[in-house]
Amino acid sequence: MKRLFCVKIESSALSGALWMALAASLLGTLSLLVRVISADLHPFEIAFFRNLAQLVFMLPWVLVAGFSVLRTKRVWAHTRRSAFGILAMLSWFWVLTKMPIAEATAISFSAPLFTTLGAALFLRESVGIRRWAATFVGFMGVLIIIRPGFREVEEPQLIAIICAILIAGAMLSNKSLSKSENPNAMVVWMGALMSVFSLPPALTVWQWPASHIWPWLMVLGAVATAAHLAINRAFARGDASFIAPFGFIQIPFVAIVGFGVYDEVPDLWTWVGAIVIMGSGAYTAHREAKHKQGLKALEAGLKHPA
Repeated sequence: MKRLFCVKIESSALSGALWMALAASLLGTLSLLVRVISADLHPFEIAFFRNLAQLVFMLPWVLVAGFSVLRTKRVWAHTRRSAFGILAMLSWFWVLTKMPIAEATAISFSAPLFTTLGAALFLRESVGIRRWAATFVGFMGVLIIIRPGFREVEEPQLIAIICAILIAGAMLSNKSLSKSENPNAMVVWMGALMSVFSLPPALTVWQWPASHIWPWLMVLGAVATAAHLAINRAFARGDASFIAPFGFIQIPFVAIVGFGVYDEVPDLWTWVGAIVIMGSGAYTAHREAKHKQGLKALEAGLKHPA
């Protein structure tokens, strides 16, 4: 019986890892699609249509589950998460048109490091010396990639870092929402609110997409929706310390795609920085899981004192 239980746990964790690997590949594909579509459409418009398509793709689920599934007492939390999300998306889509995909993606993976900083400053979470050390090492990875003082740091690199900070804000909001909200409903709320938020910027550069762009926009929305659903399922099936590192598959994935489609070859320092960030991120996820296990053990001890 014990052996069967262990096999079940391992199978669930493996399933979560596969979902995260799929999500990472989809997010890498999303970046490529943005680059392709941006040849004909401004990134602000791409963001609007991406969010609108996500909302459209989730409507069948809402119709089947019933609109009552969207009821929430946390409208402000959804709004805050979507505000961070749209600012991150607009900056990310712009960055993808200005710098190599692999370099931009590597810098974006510093977001969990900013999440640790935000959790300590704004959520008053206790962060141990090991996690602070891992965060510091991760920042060193970012500096290795952009190399200030050794090359000119241009606007795209700075916007990429700002984007990572905004992603961290969205992650912190997501962390709070996931305690009480339905994962699918969160995707619907995000699609609806971010469609509203992305429309004004899109109108400032508006032009109707050419007929050959519409299929690309639908694919973009489908890929984005599938990526978010895959991420939700990944973390529902295993510990973050095991699941999260599989998201780093996105970096070599986009590097291969960038080389195959655009002949973009990441330099040595991009790879070195990416490896440092990935190691720091994996360790941070591990410490987060250990912290949660400790809290659960303490809670169990308080409920069932010896």
